[in-house]
Amino acid sequence: MSDQVQSPTVIGIDFARQLARLAAENRAEDVVILDLRQLSAIADFFVIATGTSDRQMRAIADKVEEYGESVGQRVYGRSGYENATWVLVDYVDVVLHLFDAERRQYYDLELLWGDAPRVNWQETSGEPGPNGPAHQDATARP
Repeated sequence: MSDQVQSPTVIGIDFARQLARLAAENRAEDVVILDLRQLSAIADFFVIATGTSDRQMRAIADKVEEYGESVGQRVYGRSGYENATWVLVDYVDVVLHLFDAERRQYYDLELLWGDAPRVNWQETSGEPGPNGPAHQDATARP
């Protein structure tokens, strides 16, 4: 049964942190994770970052999708890849928003979701890197 769907090995906040790290490692600016679990059923986490060029934003989206696939995460939607002014990669529980500087300022998701706590994605709490072994997030959705 090679068609069997594999359960993701990295989920929730751990997956959001890894996407933020990948964006930062690929020179995205102002990387932020918003925790929406108590505010909305849209997603658990938004990962927001600013890209400096359309080529860079596409490269980050490609790396994120590559990583997601490697840990069993399925992309449910992708938008804006062609124009690369606002690239969205949707994993349902985690949504990556890559903006150019102008669109990020205009749409200002951090202000729109101002009640959402920010997650410190740079803290080291034993999570593996994108190339290391994965583990599951113990935080359950309310």
